[in-house]
Amino acid sequence: MTLRLGVLVSGGGTNLQSILDAVRAGALDAEVRLVLSNRPKAGGLERARAAGVPALAISHRRFETREAFDAALVEALREHGVEWVALAGFMRVLTPTFLRAFPGRVVNIHPALLPAFPGVEAQHQAWDYGVKVAGCTVHFVDEGVDTGPILGQVAVPVLDDDDAERLRLRILAEEHALYPRVLQWLAEGRVVREGRRTRLAPEG
Repeated sequence: MTLRLGVLVSGGGTNLQSILDAVRAGALDAEVRLVLSNRPKAGGLERARAAGVPALAISHRRFETREAFDAALVEALREHGVEWVALAGFMRVLTPTFLRAFPGRVVNIHPALLPAFPGVEAQHQAWDYGVKVAGCTVHFVDEGVDTGPILGQVAVPVLDDDDAERLRLRILAEEHALYPRVLQWLAEGRVVREGRRTRLAPEG
């Protein structure tokens, strides 16, 4: 099935770009119906417009509650026919108001091997901790912070000559490959959920 996708961004949107590139290359069976940001100057909005994708900024500062903000996001996504939502550097924790609107159909990419180092600046958390292996995770979104069932992970070794920024960039390169791949598994209907666990059904 073709994923009717909405993408939420807060920053430069490099993971959004990886999704757009995969769609254009025929590697991802998806149609990006809308890119939304809570920051009007987010670079991801410009990436969307350059690709001919509708882009909209809705500032969270306009709303008195997180729930009201999320309701506005849901309304915009539904107006554009969105059925699945991909978070790509969206720096807001979603409320049940949002998650109930897209049950089991919100995914996120996180720059760490969850459950280690949830939250912001995960790469720096890993570096500061002194881990030998870092990485990235794509997961379903639930009401916690980076706590949803895991869909896919890639490990990134920490090299002796690394610093936090070099590690961040190497993790980011793996994010750009992993996110479209996992989204394609969802498009193919291959992801099977069993409680907290997921497994990948064979192709075909």
